[in-house]
Amino acid sequence: MLAAVVLLVDQLSKLWAVSMLSAGESVAVVPPLIRFRLLYNGGAAFSIGAGATWVFALAAAGVVVGILYAARRLASRGWALVLGLLLGGAVSHLGDRLFREPGFARGHVVDFIDYGPFVGNVADIAIFCGCVALVLLSLRGVPLSKAPGEEPLTNVSTTRSASTSPGD
Repeated sequence: MLAAVVLLVDQLSKLWAVSMLSAGESVAVVPPLIRFRLLYNGGAAFSIGAGATWVFALAAAGVVVGILYAARRLASRGWALVLGLLLGGAVSHLGDRLFREPGFARGHVVDFIDYGPFVGNVADIAIFCGCVALVLLSLRGVPLSKAPGEEPLTNVSTTRSASTSPGD
Protein backbone atom coordinates (compact mmCIF):
# COMPACT_ATOMS: atom_id res chain seq x y z
CA MET A 1 0.00 0.00 0.00
CA LEU A 2 2.78 2.46 0.91
CA ALA A 3 4.57 1.68 -2.35
CA ALA A 4 1.41 2.54 -4.29
CA VAL A 5 1.07 5.85 -2.42
CA VAL A 6 4.71 6.77 -3.12
CA LEU A 7 4.29 5.85 -6.80
CA LEU A 8 1.07 7.85 -7.14
CA VAL A 9 2.33 10.96 -5.32
CA ASP A 10 5.62 10.89 -7.23
CA GLN A 11 4.01 10.54 -10.64
CA LEU A 12 1.32 13.14 -9.92
CA SER A 13 3.93 15.62 -8.66
CA LYS A 14 6.01 15.01 -11.80
CA LEU A 15 2.93 15.55 -13.97
CA TRP A 16 2.37 18.84 -12.13
CA ALA A 17 6.03 19.87 -12.53
CA VAL A 18 6.10 19.11 -16.26
CA SER A 19 2.85 21.01 -16.87
CA MET A 20 3.58 24.03 -14.62
CA LEU A 21 7.34 24.62 -14.79
CA SER A 22 9.33 25.57 -17.84
CA ALA A 23 12.95 24.65 -18.50
CA GLY A 24 15.32 27.08 -16.83
CA GLU A 25 12.61 28.50 -14.57
CA SER A 26 13.33 28.55 -10.84
CA VAL A 27 10.54 29.11 -8.31
CA ALA A 28 11.37 29.82 -4.66
CA VAL A 29 9.45 27.54 -2.29
CA VAL A 30 11.35 27.89 1.00
CA PRO A 31 14.03 30.47 0.22
CA PRO A 32 16.92 29.90 0.15
CA LEU A 33 16.64 26.16 0.95
CA ILE A 34 14.17 24.75 -1.57
CA ARG A 35 13.23 25.83 -5.08
CA PHE A 36 11.29 24.17 -7.88
CA ARG A 37 13.39 23.76 -11.04
CA LEU A 38 12.48 21.33 -13.82
CA LEU A 39 15.22 18.96 -15.02
CA TYR A 40 15.24 15.71 -16.97
CA ASN A 41 17.90 13.39 -15.56
CA GLY A 42 19.24 10.58 -17.74
CA GLY A 43 21.67 9.45 -15.05
CA ALA A 44 21.75 8.74 -11.36
CA ALA A 45 22.24 11.25 -8.55
CA PHE A 46 24.05 14.38 -9.75
CA SER A 47 23.49 13.10 -13.35
CA ILE A 48 26.26 10.52 -12.96
CA GLY A 49 26.17 8.02 -15.84
CA ALA A 50 23.79 10.03 -18.01
CA GLY A 51 25.02 8.16 -21.09
CA ALA A 52 24.09 4.76 -19.64
CA THR A 53 20.41 5.26 -18.85
CA TRP A 54 19.56 1.69 -19.85
CA VAL A 55 21.82 0.44 -17.03
CA PHE A 56 19.70 2.35 -14.51
CA ALA A 57 16.53 0.87 -16.02
CA LEU A 58 17.97 -2.63 -15.52
CA ALA A 59 19.13 -1.77 -11.99
CA ALA A 60 15.69 -0.41 -11.06
CA ALA A 61 14.04 -3.57 -12.42
CA GLY A 62 16.46 -5.68 -10.37
CA VAL A 63 15.72 -3.66 -7.24
CA VAL A 64 11.96 -4.09 -7.75
CA VAL A 65 12.35 -7.87 -8.13
CA GLY A 66 14.65 -8.05 -5.10
CA ILE A 67 12.26 -6.08 -2.90
CA LEU A 68 9.29 -8.20 -3.96
CA TYR A 69 11.29 -11.34 -3.16
CA ALA A 70 12.40 -10.02 0.24
CA ALA A 71 8.87 -8.91 1.13
CA ARG A 72 7.51 -12.47 1.08
CA ARG A 73 8.46 -13.23 4.71
CA LEU A 74 8.72 -9.89 6.51
CA ALA A 75 9.39 -10.00 10.25
CA SER A 76 8.25 -6.50 11.26
CA ARG A 77 6.25 -3.46 10.29
CA GLY A 78 9.49 -1.46 10.26
CA TRP A 79 10.77 -3.56 7.38
CA ALA A 80 7.39 -3.30 5.65
CA LEU A 81 7.75 0.49 5.85
CA VAL A 82 11.32 0.35 4.49
CA LEU A 83 10.42 -1.92 1.59
CA GLY A 84 7.28 0.09 0.80
CA LEU A 85 9.28 3.31 0.51
CA LEU A 86 12.01 1.68 -1.56
CA LEU A 87 9.59 -0.20 -3.81
CA GLY A 88 7.45 2.88 -4.52
CA GLY A 89 10.51 4.94 -5.43
CA ALA A 90 12.08 2.19 -7.53
CA VAL A 91 8.88 1.46 -9.48
CA SER A 92 8.36 5.16 -10.18
CA HIS A 93 11.92 5.59 -11.43
CA LEU A 94 11.62 2.41 -13.49
CA GLY A 95 8.45 3.78 -15.09
CA ASP A 96 10.27 6.99 -15.99
CA ARG A 97 13.18 5.03 -17.47
CA LEU A 98 10.88 2.82 -19.52
CA PHE A 99 8.25 5.27 -20.76
CA ARG A 100 9.61 8.82 -20.85
CA GLU A 101 11.58 10.51 -23.61
CA PRO A 102 13.93 9.89 -25.33
CA GLY A 103 12.66 6.31 -25.56
CA PHE A 104 12.07 2.89 -24.04
CA ALA A 105 14.67 1.97 -21.39
CA ARG A 106 16.42 5.29 -22.10
CA GLY A 107 13.88 7.63 -20.50
CA HIS A 108 14.91 10.46 -18.25
CA VAL A 109 13.63 10.87 -14.69
CA VAL A 110 11.77 14.12 -13.97
CA ASP A 111 13.49 16.05 -11.17
CA PHE A 112 12.11 19.32 -9.85
CA ILE A 113 12.78 19.75 -6.11
CA ASP A 114 16.00 21.77 -5.90
CA TYR A 115 17.83 21.50 -2.55
CA GLY A 116 20.93 23.39 -3.72
CA PRO A 117 23.54 20.89 -4.89
CA PHE A 118 20.85 18.26 -5.54
CA VAL A 119 17.65 18.30 -7.59
CA GLY A 120 15.30 15.37 -7.01
CA ASN A 121 11.69 14.28 -6.75
CA VAL A 122 9.28 12.60 -4.33
CA ALA A 123 10.60 9.11 -5.21
CA ASP A 124 14.12 10.25 -4.27
CA ILE A 125 12.83 11.44 -0.89
CA ALA A 126 11.09 8.08 -0.31
CA ILE A 127 14.22 6.15 -1.30
CA PHE A 128 16.40 8.30 0.97
CA CYS A 129 14.02 7.86 3.95
CA GLY A 130 13.78 4.12 3.23
CA CYS A 131 17.58 3.82 3.21
CA VAL A 132 17.90 5.71 6.51
CA ALA A 133 15.26 3.45 8.08
CA LEU A 134 17.01 0.38 6.62
CA VAL A 135 20.27 1.39 8.30
CA LEU A 136 18.52 2.05 11.61
CA LEU A 137 16.71 -1.31 11.58
CA SER A 138 19.94 -3.07 10.66
CA LEU A 139 21.87 -1.34 13.45
CA ARG A 140 19.16 -2.34 15.93
CA GLY A 141 19.40 -5.93 14.73
CA VAL A 142 15.77 -6.17 13.62
CA PRO A 143 15.52 -9.22 11.35
CA LEU A 144 14.22 -8.64 7.84
CA SER A 145 12.47 -11.95 7.43
CA LYS A 146 11.03 -14.80 9.42
CA ALA A 147 12.87 -18.09 9.58
CA PRO A 148 11.55 -20.94 7.41
CA GLY A 149 8.51 -22.46 9.09
CA GLU A 150 7.55 -19.25 10.90
CA GLU A 151 4.49 -17.34 9.78
CA PRO A 152 5.21 -14.16 7.80
CA LEU A 153 4.04 -10.80 9.15
CA THR A 154 0.26 -10.51 9.29
CA ASN A 155 -0.56 -8.68 12.50
CA VAL A 156 2.41 -7.46 14.50
CA SER A 157 0.50 -6.84 17.75
CA THR A 158 -0.90 -10.40 17.79
CA THR A 159 2.42 -11.94 16.78
CA ARG A 160 4.44 -9.93 19.30
CA SER A 161 2.10 -10.57 22.26
CA ALA A 162 2.07 -14.28 21.53
CA SER A 163 5.83 -14.61 21.13
CA THR A 164 7.23 -12.39 23.89
CA SER A 165 7.09 -12.53 27.62
CA PRO A 166 7.09 -9.50 29.95
CA GLY A 167 10.81 -9.97 30.59
CA ASP A 168 11.77 -9.79 26.87
